[in-house]
Amino acid sequence: MSRPEALFPLFAELETLEGVGPKTARAMEAAGIRRPADLLFLLPHSAIDRTRRGSVGDVVPPAVATVEVTVGAHYPPRNRGGRYRVDLFDGEEHFQAVWFHAKADYLTRLLPQGEKRLVSGKVEMFDGTTQMVHPDHVLHPDEALNLPLCEPVYPLAAGLTQKGMAKAARSALSRVPEMGEWIDPSVVARERWPDWASALDRLHRPETPEDLSPLTPARQRLSYDELFAHQLTLALARASRQRVRGRASIGDGGLQRRVLAALPYAPTGAQTRAVAEIAADMAAPHRMNRLLQGDVGAGKTLVGFLALLIAVEAGGQGVLMAPTEILARQHLESLAPLAEAAGIRVEVLTGRDKGAERRAKLEALADGRIHVLIGTHAVFQQDVVFHDLRLAIVDEQHRFGVAQRMQLAAKGIADVLVMTATPIPRSLSLASYGDMDVSVLDEKPPGRKPVTTALMATSRLEEVVATLAARIAEGRQAYWVCPLVEDSEVVDYASAESRFAHLRSVMGDTVGLVHARMPAAEKDAAMARFAAGQTRVLVATTVIEVGVNVPNASIMIIERAESFGLAQLHQLRGRVGRGAAQSTCLLLYQAPLSETGRRRLQILRETEDGFRIAEEDLAIRGAGDLIGTAQSGLPRFRIADLERQAGLMALAQSDARALLTRDPDLTGPRGQAARMLLWLLGRDEAIRLLRVG
Repeated sequence: MSRPEALFPLFAELETLEGVGPKTARAMEAAGIRRPADLLFLLPHSAIDRTRRGSVGDVVPPAVATVEVTVGAHYPPRNRGGRYRVDLFDGEEHFQAVWFHAKADYLTRLLPQGEKRLVSGKVEMFDGTTQMVHPDHVLHPDEALNLPLCEPVYPLAAGLTQKGMAKAARSALSRVPEMGEWIDPSVVARERWPDWASALDRLHRPETPEDLSPLTPARQRLSYDELFAHQLTLALARASRQRVRGRASIGDGGLQRRVLAALPYAPTGAQTRAVAEIAADMAAPHRMNRLLQGDVGAGKTLVGFLALLIAVEAGGQGVLMAPTEILARQHLESLAPLAEAAGIRVEVLTGRDKGAERRAKLEALADGRIHVLIGTHAVFQQDVVFHDLRLAIVDEQHRFGVAQRMQLAAKGIADVLVMTATPIPRSLSLASYGDMDVSVLDEKPPGRKPVTTALMATSRLEEVVATLAARIAEGRQAYWVCPLVEDSEVVDYASAESRFAHLRSVMGDTVGLVHARMPAAEKDAAMARFAAGQTRVLVATTVIEVGVNVPNASIMIIERAESFGLAQLHQLRGRVGRGAAQSTCLLLYQAPLSETGRRRLQILRETEDGFRIAEEDLAIRGAGDLIGTAQSGLPRFRIADLERQAGLMALAQSDARALLTRDPDLTGPRGQAARMLLWLLGRDEAIRLLRVG
């Protein structure tokens, strides 16, 4: 499928644009502008109001003013490279235009003494004198119409100028072809959005600086186009995956009933609903691709296990993949009693399995004697062969890369369920996982007591240590989380190693240590001692953030809490409150707190709702930081702003999915227009999917 001919001028060489020579083209390419179409989406970030004023006295310096003046005396610099000054009079005020490193003959031609000129530039006060340093424009009064009343200001990179960018952008705008409308007409009418070309024109040629506000219909429209193209790409990926025939896995419910009967509590409504959604997907003839999002302690593991039982009931096998060995073994421990109740065989396979033991497990897996395998990415290795793999569950998606998900597909897996314990705001969840169906666990299982959250300054550290020692003597267990592993001269954060030494000197060998740089075996051993109650305090870095389950641990102390993200603090707090005892989370902060730091810790004190916390975190930190830009897999948008335009993302998803339902190959009038949009925004992956489809 080749690019529509109408778009050829927008995909031509940059040098075909007015005013762009080889040097400017190279500077543009270095700034990521590779074709005229890119200039359309490089919007001005602000605009300068160049409306004519009666006098420079009408503005409050520093400010831009445009006035007609009579040119007075010239004062060339006494020494080379000094200031060149020209007296100007606007009918009310005397002021000076100033240049540095200017050529005298050029300035005498530009501002002939005694004549009238229109000058526009920034008016400033210097030593009690009103000045305009390096005016932006000096024109003959007859040329006044050439001066834009509102001049757009573009983001610049080395080698580019405002005038050059504005000229190139206008040249690119003149190439915009007639386009059909790709947005649902009812949405355009309801939101009062202009058509695509008019929206671009309004933003590149604003009439007032307010025209560039993110809230204007033109700006909202272009943001929506970008989100719509993104959601259309995800919807095409989803549709193409649904065309791949999967295997229907239909369970008889026998194993699930045994497990539910053995539980000391009834599952929540949210858990029951999620299991029903997963069962319906697994029973369908196409591959499941579902995200299970649950807050800390919402019971994802039970839902995942019941899904694995559907695969076993249907005569197949399941695999549960965790990001670390500690978590893989922990899943095995928590699922062992459930597996026993169901009467199925569950085994763990990690990189530490060697020799005869590994061979025995692989044989049992290949002939179907192991029903459920739990492991790390070691389950991807070539020699791991399943008898009949029906379901793969990936725990904590953002620790698994896209490449590994493709390896999963290559293993011929029928269905995939991704579990994440990080509540993600809806807008980000749609941006990252818009091709997946989503189940949300938004209820806590009965019997989980709320965790008391308190704030305290690090200046009261000794008091905290003394109280902790008393609680430990009563038989309680505690986590003490530090931000860094070892002391750093750059940051004075408490390190895990020095805090461990300090607590050990007070409480003796009941204190253990675990951090990410320890060898895996040492880390596992330290966790095991804490889980068994041999150590009572575990000093740790955020390695314990995900999934560690020690019901007797009821105290969580987080040192330098202000240096952690909100979602991370919420995850850490979720490690306590799992047993019968009332649990406490103490956030130790270094005074004075910044405004953001105070807001973050305050939100944590007010709520245990992970979704509200995630929304607040998004508002405070922004999308990239929230999931960590490098590993977030979040798309980069040029115009849309995920933090401020979250509502548009949901609208774009429903609009894109509805369009594909009505016109799966995008061949109708709206579909053809949508193809133009995909080409314009460089959505090559969507175009490839259309080609394949």
